[in-house]
Amino acid sequence: MAAQKHHTELPITKINLATDIADIKHQNNSQKSIHKIDKAAPKIVLATLNARYFHTSFGLRYLYANLQELQEFCEIQEFIIQTRAIDIVEQILASKPDIVGFGVYIWNIVETTDVVSLLKVIAPEIKIVLGGPEVSYETEQQTIVASADYVLTGPADLSFYQLCKDIINDAPLDRKILNSKPVELKELASPYQYYTDEDLTNRLLYVEASRGCPFKCEFCLSSLDKTSVPFEIVLFLEQMDILYNRGARNFKFIDRTFNLNINTTMQIMQFFLDRMTDDLYLHFEVVPDHLPRKLKELLAQFPEGSLQFEIGIQTFNTEVQKNISRKQNNAKSKENLIWLKDNTHAHIHADLIFGLPGETFDSFKDSFNQLYHCRPHEIQMGILKRLKGSPIIRHTEAFDLRFNPLPPFNILSTDRVSFATMQRINRFARYWDMIGNSGRFKYTLPHILSDEPFDDFMAITEWIFNKTGQIHKINLKKLFELISQAVEALYPEKHALMIEKIEQDYEAAKLKSLFSGLNLYAVPKTTVAVKNKSLQRQKRHLS
Repeated sequence: MAAQKHHTELPITKINLATDIADIKHQNNSQKSIHKIDKAAPKIVLATLNARYFHTSFGLRYLYANLQELQEFCEIQEFIIQTRAIDIVEQILASKPDIVGFGVYIWNIVETTDVVSLLKVIAPEIKIVLGGPEVSYETEQQTIVASADYVLTGPADLSFYQLCKDIINDAPLDRKILNSKPVELKELASPYQYYTDEDLTNRLLYVEASRGCPFKCEFCLSSLDKTSVPFEIVLFLEQMDILYNRGARNFKFIDRTFNLNINTTMQIMQFFLDRMTDDLYLHFEVVPDHLPRKLKELLAQFPEGSLQFEIGIQTFNTEVQKNISRKQNNAKSKENLIWLKDNTHAHIHADLIFGLPGETFDSFKDSFNQLYHCRPHEIQMGILKRLKGSPIIRHTEAFDLRFNPLPPFNILSTDRVSFATMQRINRFARYWDMIGNSGRFKYTLPHILSDEPFDDFMAITEWIFNKTGQIHKINLKKLFELISQAVEALYPEKHALMIEKIEQDYEAAKLKSLFSGLNLYAVPKTTVAVKNKSLQRQKRHLS
């Protein structure tokens, strides 16, 4: 039930904000009017399951920030999806809540369903409220909804407060599914002060300078937005300054199109450049074909390690782009990617999506090859997912799109891509993440791949998979061996030089075992040596 479509592990982050940020609340309460309610307010818990402890829930903090007089009765509890459902329920019940609100997303729907189901069996009197993108569409058909008391669809920043008041006052609610009305950004209380000192020190902070997206890419829920609406820039930068002065150094902007309004982008970038430190880290989602000269000049001033750009390419196939209503200047996008790599220190993370309507194996291969030659640091190969509410489903019949009925609702086949081919690409994507994106093989990989990198890496993918049958749980030492063995078997003319490069990568990895102890050959040299010694012994007897 979050306001936005978001993301040394610990099992839980429990934030009793009424205690942790008492000073801030005292200041706020002295400034705002208190709305009376008819009954004593019950205890409210706002909860979600994050993918990792490093993540924070931005949406829950927005809900908390806008609870007005109910804030003092509320606490935030953040868990991770690896924690057992029964343990999460135990910790929620320890707070003796009367209302529990859950933020539900595609990455935690399975685990949250388990938690909600258990909670309703153990404590059926607790009112459970769901919200977030995963339950905002096709709501009634979902298993988790059957166990809940209420579901808030859409932006729940303000509607959650009203629902809590209605529950407290026993106000009649004639339906389970409640549609949140659009919110004016100026009406929202800021959530940033509710990041704790622990968050600022050890976790990634999500921030937003705007909401919405003007583009209509049909695989994305943001395509339902009418436009992008900015927060007032002066007030936003004031909040960033407060966070910075409190010690915040990891900022992830969730704006779908950060460089849409260049003047605003320039102000934000200059703000952080003026406060640059060795540990400042900024993450932005960037439109690839919109980098005017003045922005380029500013980006070039940022030092290494301070910027990460997530750049959605998705496909270079113009017909597929038309099918999904994606507008992109491919030539300009490639030119800008190359410019960023050559002229800035930004870490470039570029995205492709396989399985889009109209895409074929060969056309995707062409997109991968083009993107590889733009030299981003990472190529994230995503598999198309059926996000509930996204317009991509209008192509289901025409392109015979067949999606997994279970989370993460990934595409299984299309009229142009068989299930077997889809599995090949899934394996390619997994191995590419381990080898190409990990940064572990930065010396080795360029000497393996040719002008047709997709074909080269697909051959390596299939060799390793045929050898191991695994796409997970391959330890790093074994991976070094498998890559070397694959190259020897597939590209023997490259193997001698590759041995030199892979040794550089192995030394950089700082593994405990010696490089000389690795089995780098598809046909182990030790076997050959034994055979030679045996022949020498025979010759001695015969001479």
